[in-house]
Amino acid sequence: MNLHEYQGKQILASYGVRVQRGYVANNAEEAVAKAKQLTAETGTGWHVIKAQIHAGGRGKGGGVKLAKNLDQVKELAEQIIGMDLITPQTPPTGKRVHKVLVAEDVYYPGESETKEFYMSVLLNRGKGRNMIMYSTEGGMDIEEVAEHTPDKIFTEEIDPSVGLQGFQARRIAFNLGLSGEAFKDMVKFVDALYKAYIGSDSSMFEINPVLKTSDNKIMAVDAKVTLDDNALYRHADLAEMRDITEERPIEVEAKEAGLNYVDLDGTVGCMVNGAGLAMATMDLIKYAGYEPANFLDVGGTADAKRVETAFRIILKDPNVKAILINIFGGIVRCDRVAQGVVDAYKNMGDAIKVPIIVRLQGTNAEIAKELIDNSGMPILSAVQFQEAADQVKAALS
Repeated sequence: MNLHEYQGKQILASYGVRVQRGYVANNAEEAVAKAKQLTAETGTGWHVIKAQIHAGGRGKGGGVKLAKNLDQVKELAEQIIGMDLITPQTPPTGKRVHKVLVAEDVYYPGESETKEFYMSVLLNRGKGRNMIMYSTEGGMDIEEVAEHTPDKIFTEEIDPSVGLQGFQARRIAFNLGLSGEAFKDMVKFVDALYKAYIGSDSSMFEINPVLKTSDNKIMAVDAKVTLDDNALYRHADLAEMRDITEERPIEVEAKEAGLNYVDLDGTVGCMVNGAGLAMATMDLIKYAGYEPANFLDVGGTADAKRVETAFRIILKDPNVKAILINIFGGIVRCDRVAQGVVDAYKNMGDAIKVPIIVRLQGTNAEIAKELIDNSGMPILSAVQFQEAADQVKAALS
């Protein structure tokens, strides 16, 4: 589950990470009120107005602007709230901005120069270890840094059974070229950031930039946070941060129906039970020369109602030209799935206008194939993977 910047900063602050202070506002009037409150707390009249959407690169699209007085706060908030913000990480049509973060300006003058760093905490699945990735080149796309100056990207791997060690935090601060008070503050920052990552059961914390201020304080100026959906049952307070307006409506509907669904860009819809089989089915579609339109795991239950719901969700994608159903009957019997497919097809009538290919293997697979073949419905059945791939090719050629 993705979070907004202001939500990620709330988590960070709760673990002792210094963050750029700010308040969220839903309209221009609220933005002015929050700016006044922030001025009273910080003593500065300069504020940064930041669009809150689940995407990076907001500044490039005009979603982050500096206001030097309250009139500009109101003007910029009116410009940003309601705009369709287009960034390298949004769909081509952009994302609608519903709220802004009114934040303090932390690039204030001082004895030394400010410096921006990049830092993220995530899981290295290949090694089964957590990893802190960091760079001296903050404020830039880390992909560009990796491509053009890979020597400026560092990693620190952490054994989850031991946790972050003091020498590792110090090595990070050293590699970032810090000394004195900034060095000490970075060590504290890294330690608190890692605790926030572990304590919130996150999949990723990305801070870009991490700022060394002119008075040598280290703080998070941005926060991109992804929580592990499988751990949300342990964090009811974090689960309440979900913003469904930032999610694709079709994925929201699928989740409410208890289906695991991810929208993709292809033309062949998938209905599968089990994540592993779903991945294999997507490979099968690509092997046939096409692209999957979705990932959809119906789970262990595939009765007529559940199959019909899955059909309706898949068919909401106008790009779908065929649907491949690939079910392994272990817990659920194949004949029950087959009857569910037939019943769902009958219930939906003319709503299904694309070819349906069904491959059922496992308990009562032979009976299931007979049910499909004798249904009188224009449903194609297959037994082997290759046969299913051939059926997809034939249906779309």
